[in-house]
Amino acid sequence: MNQPAIAGIAPFFIVSNVTTAISFYREKLGFDTVFQEPDHDPFFAIVQRDGAMIFLKSVGGDPLPNYKQAPDARWDAYVSVPDPDTLAAEFISRGVSFTVPLLNTPDGLRGFELEDADGYILFFGHPR
Repeated sequence: MNQPAIAGIAPFFIVSNVTTAISFYREKLGFDTVFQEPDHDPFFAIVQRDGAMIFLKSVGGDPLPNYKQAPDARWDAYVSVPDPDTLAAEFISRGVSFTVPLLNTPDGLRGFELEDADGYILFFGHPR
């Protein structure tokens, strides 16, 4: 029996300011804004690059990245990428700083992590 496909999953981040968050994802990480509401001074947006989508919403509260609740649970999103080396070079050319540089992790991954404008930690990589 064939199971229906699942095309993807998108994290939903509470952010301080949606316009600031959009700017980070567009300018630093090369994402496109595929939706925002309203057009000016949005409270909600969706950014996308290839198959990766992130929902951004301002609800009047502070962002709460995982590491602030549980230091051993650092990542807020794992972004699967086929070539983390090339992507890391692109991000460096855009002025992105990494919280953990490109490396082979002890748990069998190759990739890097970075912190977005609201403190969310994203790991970009793939299994070795």
